Amino acid sequence: MLVNEIFAVILFASVCACLMAGFPVAFTLSGVGLAVGVVAYFFGVFDMTFLSAMPQRIFGNAMWNEVLIAVPLFVFMGVMLERSKVAEELLDTMGMLFGPMRGGLGLSVFTVGALLAASTGIVGATVVTMGLLSLPTMLRRGYDPKLACGAICASGTLGQIIPPSIVLVILGDQISNAYVDAQRAIGNWSPEPVSVGDLFAGAMLPGLMLVGMYMLYQIIIANVRPESSPAIPREALGEGTDSGSFGGRVVHALVPPVVLIIAVLGSILAGYATPTEAAAVGAVGALLLAGLRLDESHGGPIYVSALSLVAMLLLASYFDLRMNLDATTSTNLVAIGAALIFAAILLYGVVVSLIRVYRTQILHTVMRSTMEISAMVFVILIGAAMFSLVFRGLGGDDMVHELLTNMPGGRVGAIIVVMAVMFLLGFFLDFIEITFVVVPIVAPIILQLDVNPIWLGIMMAMNLQTSFLTPPFGFALFYLRGVAPPEVTTMHIYKGVIPFVAIQIIGLIVLAQFPEIATWLPKVVFGTDLGN
Repeated sequence: MLVNEIFAVILFASVCACLMAGFPVAFTLSGVGLAVGVVAYFFGVFDMTFLSAMPQRIFGNAMWNEVLIAVPLFVFMGVMLERSKVAEELLDTMGMLFGPMRGGLGLSVFTVGALLAASTGIVGATVVTMGLLSLPTMLRRGYDPKLACGAICASGTLGQIIPPSIVLVILGDQISNAYVDAQRAIGNWSPEPVSVGDLFAGAMLPGLMLVGMYMLYQIIIANVRPESSPAIPREALGEGTDSGSFGGRVVHALVPPVVLIIAVLGSILAGYATPTEAAAVGAVGALLLAGLRLDESHGGPIYVSALSLVAMLLLASYFDLRMNLDATTSTNLVAIGAALIFAAILLYGVVVSLIRVYRTQILHTVMRSTMEISAMVFVILIGAAMFSLVFRGLGGDDMVHELLTNMPGGRVGAIIVVMAVMFLLGFFLDFIEITFVVVPIVAPIILQLDVNPIWLGIMMAMNLQTSFLTPPFGFALFYLRGVAPPEVTTMHIYKGVIPFVAIQIIGLIVLAQFPEIATWLPKVVFGTDLGN
């Protein structure tokens, strides 16, 4: 093995060792990368001019990247919804709706997990909320602690595969860059672009498939071992006897998040908005919903503002609302005037909502959480840029390319190895580290083997979702452990997630055998056809 390849292996191994030792991710990636690069320079195997590309990497790939603006917007949307008690109301109502069925509380957890995934996309908030609200109820009603813990952890991770997902935003940006690099490497200098919207569309069916598999497992367990998932009378859940009142409660709990989901995902899939623009719609919608929840007796301004937001989306889809056009028709002028009126109404509702969330101290908490999570993502991105430059400067990408292209089994063998490595790294590393460190190295090589980038992205996303569940460092396990009642042990949680990890592996195998599950919807919605 050449000296530079030895240094490339040392670099990767050192980063993994430091991360597992608990050192901060961003500083580990940049610090270890710089240290190994300096040592390799003195051995004459690294050119320091590689580091001159760092400013361009930071400003070109991060600061001026419009796609990544969606990250803080989706984070704000998720944290605001979590603080506005939407999840709490959903859990209570779905528990009453499904509770009388055998295994009904488990089904309600998966239903709420899917709805929260499509409206928040934040694993920690979902797992903690359901751990605080659902786990005590499930244990009190006689549910097996292992099954209850596994269901809550697994449903909480759905936010990583069901759009809008921060993982899909970050992964979409990485896959897009990797696909361009791969196409240029094989001589195609004008490749068809891959967008975050393509990954959002591609993830819809696999995400719903995973929810269905979770629910099927719950139904099977409830019938095979009835004592693990007992049915609960509605009276015991506190519903009362007024079916009309209960129906109104279900509508009250379901309609707002469903409308928000349709506004965000529908605007992307219908081509009305880019993912970044849809993230802004989601952030404004979450703010309006929070303002409504805090004072529903004075909901008029919020309802009118929400309708104005929808009207603005429709106007933007049918008219060119730019004011600096060379020739503007009278119809366009009327549309622009209407848009300005709707914008003023929307601004009024936003101000009302901001005042309400500020007075209740929610705004401060949401803004702080948004800043912390967004800063973490972008600082890790900068650290990963340093790691990537040093790794490429040492010839590590050539070494990985040679390894994967010479793998027994060809393309299939290379994909299996990459998926296996990502799965094993998930035992120790977070999805962000894997996305920023591993994907830029392996994705361009895999995509040169005539692999559909959307399918590969969704395969990776589902694989990364598993990293939240795999012991010993699965974050969903830690989140639940922190809020679980004293009678729930760590082994209950570890044993409970094992069947769901197996289900996710089965889901990966199904998706590998039938790529159309991920590629059909982008083809139908956007006309994206990128081959195999």
